[in-house]
Amino acid sequence: MPTARLRKPRHGVPSAGRIRVFTEGDVLYAAMLAAIRAARRSIKLESYIFADDEIGRRFIAALGERSRAGVQVRVHLDAAGSFFWGPRAVQKALTAAGVEVHWFHRWSWHMPLRYNRRNHRKILTVDGRTGFFGGFNIHRENSRAVYGEERWRDTHLQVGGTMARDLDILFDALWLRHQRLSPVTSISDDNELITNYSRRGRHFLHKLLTSKFATAQRSIHLTTPYFVPDYRTRRSLMRAARRGVDVRLLVPHKNNERLAQWAAHAAYANLLDAGVRIHEYLPRMLHAKTTVVDGGWSCVGTANLDYRSFFLNYELNLASEDRGLARTLERHFRADLVQSAAIGPRRWAQRSWLLRPLELVGWAARHWL
Repeated sequence: MPTARLRKPRHGVPSAGRIRVFTEGDVLYAAMLAAIRAARRSIKLESYIFADDEIGRRFIAALGERSRAGVQVRVHLDAAGSFFWGPRAVQKALTAAGVEVHWFHRWSWHMPLRYNRRNHRKILTVDGRTGFFGGFNIHRENSRAVYGEERWRDTHLQVGGTMARDLDILFDALWLRHQRLSPVTSISDDNELITNYSRRGRHFLHKLLTSKFATAQRSIHLTTPYFVPDYRTRRSLMRAARRGVDVRLLVPHKNNERLAQWAAHAAYANLLDAGVRIHEYLPRMLHAKTTVVDGGWSCVGTANLDYRSFFLNYELNLASEDRGLARTLERHFRADLVQSAAIGPRRWAQRSWLLRPLELVGWAARHWL
């Protein structure tokens, strides 16, 4: 898979090494499992979905083997995300092998609203030296070998050095429920890990993205599976398009969340009229979350462009000024455009009137999607 070479460290900060970009689940899972099997001290895994299926069982076996060998293995799973994916079987198999398992925000009648705040992060760190994070969950839908040509399209990163150690710190902070231990950002070289676990971090990513949109000079290329933008985000994108910036939005044609798709459709008309170009990815479910601005600044991770990711879920993103990473993500974006269909203002205005009430329903529910 492509790699992005980072620049030399500045101000004595240790280099994070190379960033490896994954877009195929089978290649990613092979790399993650190889790292797990090589662990000597610790394995920390955090996932929104961990399924009891062919892929999940491979991870259960590898994690269990290392645990039995004396390696400290901790697995942190989101209760809502894994609800329909066999969570009891996953927990039973892991705990039987001595793995420590925590569930994030299980349902409670005493605190029902807490269940709506989810841990959407996906992290794996091994010995504090190798780290993985991004959009891939642990389930068969991402595997071409298991799921076939309809596997989901996603993006994930592998890092080392300082960033891997920072991922370790971020995992521990959420595991221990210590918000003060979780920095809003962790910076190494031209890279900035952004988390929103602390109160200070709740609005950081939202403000960062809108500020980048506001200062873009040439291009804004966005990929997101769930696009339900708030007013400030919409305004920033529309203003950029009106001043001549090439603003392109890549969203899925096939969507596993119909209500979220209806909500996205409700925002299309104004964006198209302002000159934003919207493309629907045709072959399969698109789950990647990437942004490239002016070909040099990029953002990739777990956050969608919606209310839930900005203000409710716990997310993890990398913002980077490394041009090698931006070029890699831009190349993937353009390759995906080839397999997409553009939605023009005239075509959108001619859509069926039967769909418009559904768009209103989706928009009304946008804060709960």
